[in-house]
Parts: sequence; structure tokens; C-alpha cells
Amino acid sequence: MSQLRVTKPGLLVCTAVCVCVFLYLRDPAPEELTEPTDPAAVECGFYPDELCLALFEGKEAAPQIAKFCKNPHGSQILAHMHRAGNCSQVSQKVHFITRPLSAEEANFSLAYIVSTHKDLTMFVQLLRAIYMPQNVYCIHVDKEAPKKYKSAVQTLVNCFENIFISSKGGRVARTGFTRLQADITCMKELVRSKFQWSYVINLCGQDFPIKTNKEIIGYIRSKWADKNVTPGVIQLPNVTSRTSGRQPELTPEGSIHGAPEGRFKEEPPHNLTIYFGSTYYVLTRKFVEFVLTDIRARDLLQWCRGVPSPEQHYWVTLNRLKDAPGATPDAGWEGAIRAVKWRNEEGSVHDGCKGRYVHGSCVYGPGDLSWIIRSPLLFANRVDSTAPLVATCLERRHRLQALRQAEVPAEPHWRLQQE
Repeated sequence: MSQLRVTKPGLLVCTAVCVCVFLYLRDPAPEELTEPTDPAAVECGFYPDELCLALFEGKEAAPQIAKFCKNPHGSQILAHMHRAGNCSQVSQKVHFITRPLSAEEANFSLAYIVSTHKDLTMFVQLLRAIYMPQNVYCIHVDKEAPKKYKSAVQTLVNCFENIFISSKGGRVARTGFTRLQADITCMKELVRSKFQWSYVINLCGQDFPIKTNKEIIGYIRSKWADKNVTPGVIQLPNVTSRTSGRQPELTPEGSIHGAPEGRFKEEPPHNLTIYFGSTYYVLTRKFVEFVLTDIRARDLLQWCRGVPSPEQHYWVTLNRLKDAPGATPDAGWEGAIRAVKWRNEEGSVHDGCKGRYVHGSCVYGPGDLSWIIRSPLLFANRVDSTAPLVATCLERRHRLQALRQAEVPAEPHWRLQQE
């Protein structure tokens, strides 16, 4: 018996070494940094939840193990999206929640504007994470997205009365006036819809929620009741060139976009003070109606045709008007809703990007998960298919939280895993 006690630790070490060797030989190539042809091609063993937990807890070895793991569920999503079929099967097989999870949520409808142009699996994961039957969703698909991609999104949208595709196509993969116009178009259609939503939130395909629908409502009610969230400040003199010059600008997507020739206006209409702020917002319904009807808002929109990245000025400028519904005229940068790791904030705000930086912001890797879930903000950006395990871990955690907070019994198809 004593000899067995002596040899048992040795056997465990040997077994662990063998497992590591097997994993290494199974996939000796380093993690790809470009978008894989099929991010669901390699499965993450039998335990994505165990690995996700280790990543959330910040275990040192977990990111190395994660290099061998790809999205184990993406192929199931794609199988349902590329062919029209029974809608009840689509909602069940793709795990959409089909009833309000609480009375509070049932009585507080949110509207979402989601811009997308690639990564179908990621788009579906985002949509099913933010989806609730009492909410309403306007999807803006980039006009240059592949035809197969557009068709798959349409197949999904056809199965839900509270999801629709924007009636006007445009470029949304780049910053610029068409991006701003896409939001305006969706707002017009959201206001005309039968859903009596209270706030609208805009997202892109690389966002992912880190708070549940119930928590998002709680955040709005506790901190921004009847107010708009548009972080930003008065445009500083040293960045005046963003609105008074013609030089091109490097956008977050890496594309050059300059002011259209002959359409630039030096002075803003109505002597408006121009602010610089976030593209992303949380807006009250009354403010949206104001944006669509007020002469200052309409004239500012036309002026924005000659401005690089006008979406970084339009919303925050209008929300600083004292007579605008839900205005926050004295606000600054407070109210950010998206957790982003900026390169220039490394070492002060965060501990560095464990994925890779693209044009100054972090495309998250598995090693960033412990930082993401500690954030008090509502969404994480940027999450994409180069590290599919990030979205898989976040959505499985998110779904468990939503179901644990639910005041109604969970239906079997709502679960992404067995607890």
C-alpha cells in the first residue's frame, strides 16, 4: 500500500504529460490571427464550460489550452441559417428565448439597431443573446455583404415578427455618413413599428453583451432614467480638423474615408456647438422622435454629409441641447456602455490585450475573458471569429445568468448547456 502511495503522484504526472503531448500533436500549429475559413472546424473537447470557467478565473494555463479550442457550436448554427425551414425549429434549434423572463422585462421594451457585414455565426450568437420577444430589432446588413450572407440573415429574420431588416441598404462596415444614415433609417422604422419600446441601443457585429436584459434595464433605470447616454465632450481646437478639414481619416475598420468633395460646410447650422463623442448610444424614444422631426436635427444631418465620421458628432451634439428630450447638457465622457481595451490605455486602464490590436483597439482573445466579465459596462467590443471561444464562453455564461434571474420556468431549448 505504501508503494502505491509513492507511485500514484508519478502516475498522475505521467498522465498529464501524455495529455499535453496528445493535444500538441493533434494541432501543432499556432493560433491563427486571420479569420478562419470555418471557425467551427475544430472542437473544444468535451468540456467548453470547464475551460471557460478557468478562463473567467484567470488561470494561467487556460489561454494556452484555449489555443487548441474552436467554437464547438458554430456549425450547428450555420446548418440552420443557410436554408429556409420550419421557423419553430429554427427558434428552438438555435436556442432563442421565446417568452419574457420577468414582469419587469415584459413591461420595458428595448429597441436595438444592429449593423452587420460578416461572421454569420457571431451575428447569430449576438442576436440570440440580446433577443427577447418583447423587444424589437432593426438589422442593417451592409450592402456589399455576400449574397449568401444576406440570404441567411433574411432566413432568420423571417421567423420573428419583432426582427426586421432595414429597408435601405448602405455601407455600415465603415464610418461615414452612410453609417449615420443607416441608424436614422432604422429609427424611422422602429418608431413606425407596433412595439412601444422605451430606449434604443445601437450595436455592431463585434459587440457582445456582458449584462443580461434584466441587468441592462436595471442600469438604465437606476443611472439614466429618462436620459440619453451619449458620452462626449466639446470638440477641442486640436481636433477641429475632424469637422473643418478635408484630410482623410483612418476608421476603426481600417478604411480611409474623407469628406465628399464640394459638400463640406465650414459652419454648423443654427450656430450649434459641435461635440465629439461615441458612435454608440442609449437613447429615449422621445429623443429619437425629436431627432426625426426637429429642424436643427435635420439641418445638422445634412451638414454631416461633409464631415468625416459624423456619427461621432451627431448624437452627442444634439443630446447637449438643453431643450432636447432626455438631454444631458452638462455630461462628459461618463456613460460608456462598451468595454474596450484601447492600446493607449494599456497599463493604466487594463493589463494589455491578450488577443491582438487592430487600429488601436483589442480584438479579444481567450486570455481577456477574466477582464471582460469584471467590467461594469453592458457590452464587450471587439469580439470576432478569430477567437470564437471568446463568444462561446461569454454567451454560455450570459445565458446561465439570464435563466438564473428568470421568474418563469426555463424551457429546455433555452439552455445552451446542462447546469
